[in-house]
Amino acid sequence: MTALTLDRLETPALLLDEARMQRNIDRMRARLQRLGVAFRPHVKTNKSLEVTQRLLPDGPGPITVSTLLEADFFAQHGFTDILYAVCIAPNKFAHAAALQDRGVRLTLILDSLQTAGLLAAERRRSGRSWPVLVEVDSDGHRSGVKPDAPELLEIGRFLEDAGIPVHGVMTHAGSSYDCRSIDAIRAMAQQERDAVVRAAQRLRAAGSACPVVSVGSTPTATFAEDLSGVTEVRAGVFVFFDLVMAGIKVCRVDDIALSVLGTVIGHRPDMGWTLVDAGWMAMSRDRGTAGQPVDQGYGLVCDLDGNPIEDLIMAGANQEHGILAHRSGKVQGALQLPVGTQVRILPNHACSTAAQYGQYHVVGADGAVTATWRRFNGWSA
Repeated sequence: MTALTLDRLETPALLLDEARMQRNIDRMRARLQRLGVAFRPHVKTNKSLEVTQRLLPDGPGPITVSTLLEADFFAQHGFTDILYAVCIAPNKFAHAAALQDRGVRLTLILDSLQTAGLLAAERRRSGRSWPVLVEVDSDGHRSGVKPDAPELLEIGRFLEDAGIPVHGVMTHAGSSYDCRSIDAIRAMAQQERDAVVRAAQRLRAAGSACPVVSVGSTPTATFAEDLSGVTEVRAGVFVFFDLVMAGIKVCRVDDIALSVLGTVIGHRPDMGWTLVDAGWMAMSRDRGTAGQPVDQGYGLVCDLDGNPIEDLIMAGANQEHGILAHRSGKVQGALQLPVGTQVRILPNHACSTAAQYGQYHVVGADGAVTATWRRFNGWSA
């Protein structure tokens, strides 16, 4: 497409800085190569063929998805090695079977004997089975089996007896998002690694082959120092980064590749507000920085080159109105941007902000839009 300037875009619009994105990708790929682990990028953040192709420049390779709709989309574009990284439920067996029939090697995960029993019943009913990873709880953050829990071996034994080999283990150190220092993230990365490797060792000692040992979070992937025993990493949000990641020092603000373009539509001088046409429908309601040392409101306001403007944040949001104000809340001397001024607002959480849009406007080095890349949302077609 012919490049167009930002002032010709109807706002709000989702912008993707291609140079920043590529820099983020290159850095992560080089890091994982040095650590000697395979890369199975998580595509739930980008949900875009063009972005995923840049993650895997040698052609369709292994990916991680969080919805079966993502698996459908990428299967249509030649991706056949897909990990569905949410514990399987029986109402998704038919969808998983359809993907299998299309030639996809779909790997499923589970973390309980109950789910293992449902999968075994499906095998008896249909004759189908899928590669299975057991999810390990490495940090008490979400789901998973504790690495030293008796249930881990019970699940493994049950699956093997049912004719469903345990393909491996996986974990996600989500608590790394709550760390307050790089040293704490490094410690979390070691804890993540130790937990999942320990789980794999126990399963192997009990008779499972367990060839896959999978970890995945952007903070731990960024600062891990030892991934011995790990076979793959599934990080995803590093492609764009966001204010939550910047708030825990996983990235710098000028690494954030995703922003929302908004336009000033009015003012409330008595409140120190500048109003823009991008509210919570444009930014999402995610307030992930609220618990961090620096609260960025609904987003950090930047000029069109992506440079932060005088401690200006989106301090409040209605459905289609964003309220820009000084971080301190001051009224006297608060910046009043003229009506018609365009700003770029950096998101708290790249996944949830991107989910509000059906396309990326790709911004080149000269600040012009050089391409439009489609993205998709939802759970089913």
